[in-house]
Amino acid sequence: MISIVDLRKEYAEISREINRAIRQVVKSGWFILGEELERFEDEFSNYIGTKYAIGVNSGSDALLLALQALGIDKGDEVITVSHTFISTVDAIVRNGAKPVFVDITPDTYCIDVTKIEERITKKTKALLPVHLYGHPADMQPIMEIAKKYKLSVIEDACQAHGAEYKGSKVGSIGDIGCFSFYPVKNLGAYGDGGMIVTNNEGLAQKLRMLRNYGQARKYYHDFIGINSRLDEMQAAILRVKLKHLDDWNNKRREAARLYDRLLKSASVVIPIEKKYAKHVYHLYVIRCKERDRLQQRLLAKGIQTQIHYPIPVHKQKAYTDLGIRTQLPITETICNEILSLPIYPELKNAEVEYLTNTIREGCPNELWKM
Repeated sequence: MISIVDLRKEYAEISREINRAIRQVVKSGWFILGEELERFEDEFSNYIGTKYAIGVNSGSDALLLALQALGIDKGDEVITVSHTFISTVDAIVRNGAKPVFVDITPDTYCIDVTKIEERITKKTKALLPVHLYGHPADMQPIMEIAKKYKLSVIEDACQAHGAEYKGSKVGSIGDIGCFSFYPVKNLGAYGDGGMIVTNNEGLAQKLRMLRNYGQARKYYHDFIGINSRLDEMQAAILRVKLKHLDDWNNKRREAARLYDRLLKSASVVIPIEKKYAKHVYHLYVIRCKERDRLQQRLLAKGIQTQIHYPIPVHKQKAYTDLGIRTQLPITETICNEILSLPIYPELKNAEVEYLTNTIREGCPNELWKM
């Protein structure tokens, strides 16, 4: 079986480092808001290229608290995409604001920057682009629009650890960047975890308080916050993994290039990498008209795949029940065609070759009509 991801292989390679880090935390007897988190926050902010990093409980909380720190509230509107994991949009709604959806481009699957301005109203307070699958959104026009209309920009970089836009790490370009350390991410914890990055000292201080019950010192609460702290164990594990991230991303890119070469002659749509981008291939996503049929064939041959994501957010019951009504033709079309193939640093060339051969062998031509 070729798994969609195999974290056991990753652990086998770095087990000594991981086990040492875990033992050190246990021996210290300190598990919340300690030295491991402080060091990881410093190391991660240096890696991304921002002044500050604030560790939180998850990528979902990172987005929630980022919007809250920027003052997004009831009656406000935030422009984002529907083709994303639901946490992106949940964070808007949980702050009392309204998500306003913009369609995506058919090549990067990121927000179509040419359609943003037509959705801006007097209630618009922020733009929330998503660097989907590890490919950066086109940030320069996004930042220009934000400046023109005096809007905040929150980057959802939860799938894009180490990705770059015109030489800058994603997450460092907007007012705030949000990352997830869910285990299968390019930089994944052994549980939930997240990080918020910013260059704004005031926002950083507010975010530290928001993640810790709204307190700057124990038992003195300036405002309502939540309990959302990246614990010492996860911070220690992530410190180990951060040292390997660039190497792992390079291996993902190598696997993607092999996929590209072997699938070039097949009538499927393969991912692209824009000239302004460094894609880190959190996911390698192809498109095929007969997606479900292809997925079944691959599974029968011992190959796991997934769909990220089969139902866009604006079509989810939770959001139609809220009265969300919009038409996003590209989003709705690609959700019926996308298929994520296995990609991770330990994936062998022979496995990629077997997988791509399986896609071709025995498939009638009509399967590939796009």
